[in-house]
Amino acid sequence: MGKPTGFLEWSRRPAPKREKAERVQDWKEFVLPLAPDEAKRQAGRCMDCGVPFCQQGCPLGNPIPDFNDAVYHGRWKAAYLALSGTNNFPEFTGRLCPAPCEAACVLSINQDPVTIEQMEKEIAERAFAEGWVTPRPPATRTGRRVAVVGSGPAGLAAAAQLNQAGHTVTVYERDDRLGGLMRYGIPDFKMEKSVLDRRLAVMEAEGVQFRTGVDVGKEIGFKALREQHDAVVLAMGARKARELEVPGRELEGVLPAMQFLEHQNRVVSGLATLDPRLSAAGKRVLILGGGDTGSDCLGTSIRQGATSVTQVELMPAPPQVRAADNPWPRWPLVFRTSSSQEEGGVREFGFMTKHLSGQDGRLQALHAVKVEPRRDGDGPFRLVEAPGTEVRHEVDLLILAMGFTGPDTAQLSEQLGVKLSPRGTVQIDKGFATSVDGVFCAGDAGRGASLIVWALSEGREAAKAVDTYLSGLPSALPSRGRDAAFG
Repeated sequence: MGKPTGFLEWSRRPAPKREKAERVQDWKEFVLPLAPDEAKRQAGRCMDCGVPFCQQGCPLGNPIPDFNDAVYHGRWKAAYLALSGTNNFPEFTGRLCPAPCEAACVLSINQDPVTIEQMEKEIAERAFAEGWVTPRPPATRTGRRVAVVGSGPAGLAAAAQLNQAGHTVTVYERDDRLGGLMRYGIPDFKMEKSVLDRRLAVMEAEGVQFRTGVDVGKEIGFKALREQHDAVVLAMGARKARELEVPGRELEGVLPAMQFLEHQNRVVSGLATLDPRLSAAGKRVLILGGGDTGSDCLGTSIRQGATSVTQVELMPAPPQVRAADNPWPRWPLVFRTSSSQEEGGVREFGFMTKHLSGQDGRLQALHAVKVEPRRDGDGPFRLVEAPGTEVRHEVDLLILAMGFTGPDTAQLSEQLGVKLSPRGTVQIDKGFATSVDGVFCAGDAGRGASLIVWALSEGREAAKAVDTYLSGLPSALPSRGRDAAFG
């Protein structure tokens, strides 16, 4: 906790943001640091709640009351040591996590929760600035070799933990640079890539080996990779996008979200020049999908200079406050406005795309109909088209941001024989082991598309399982923080 009466004295104050008119002119991060006095007050709002539901709500089990108390009392290094004990990369979660911990904060029952996500960022940035984040290579090596396939959050967390256990770890990345979706999926205005690069430099200095531009299924082969290592961790993510299966999908001007975002990230990094076909500049843009990816596409389109941007969601707008069947401490299913949505654009809810039309092979319009949720008796909800609600959207660029269905497992199944779940993800047991001996899986590849904090948590837990497998003894790597807190 922070100050016992802090939540009564101070209200929640989110970190300041750069002015919208300014930030849409560049690709730099828009969230500014908290002033030191304000950071102390926000940490001081952490109340003496008895049971830290925030810690239970965090997949990593971060010791939230501990680091808030340390910040409030000016012991920033102690705060960093507490946080880094359960979270390898608080500078990532402090920028990118939707903060399920805040939804579980006891203050959320009838007040605004503690600014936990921002506090993680403040602690991490203070740690880097003060020189507390230094390479810590293991004192000895076990002689065991582990391959990690994928350098997203799950892969990096697994690699960091296994390296600390003394194993020799090599991370294989298909792209030309490391980071997975943190590199090419997340826009720089949410996390500048220098934040990622400085952490990768620390890991490399600790002895983690990185190989980029390696598509394991083609260049090495999954079977050969397993034969060359004592264990393998699959952390390829779940980048298979949900497709729009309507007439006209083949028209020019229809882009998957990841193709759109990756291209702009490469342009910002100086790795590519802007391709007009992949740019929103001067175009009427329509984004299908109201989630984080769609929001990232919205912010990117605005910065590129789109004439107009409309974001369309299939489901109806969520309520402004919690529904009766959505009580605390569950994740609140309420209406939210992202930073990109603050910057502009139009949002529409409850519309289903019926077909696309165009001329000379070029997209010109999207045709949709209003849909409403219905339930027959005790059956599941289904979407029903409302008669007479057809609409036509004039559009030059249609971006598909409708989510992800799972990982690309074709080569993995053919070469290694790994079993898949009914959803098409990699099938794992409670110890993150696949059906193939010595092969483990963590993050979205097994879980399905999810949160960065879940990827980090599963990467750490998979590393613990791999360490046990290699040594034949209980692993000394730490467990989730919440396991220690709640037994």
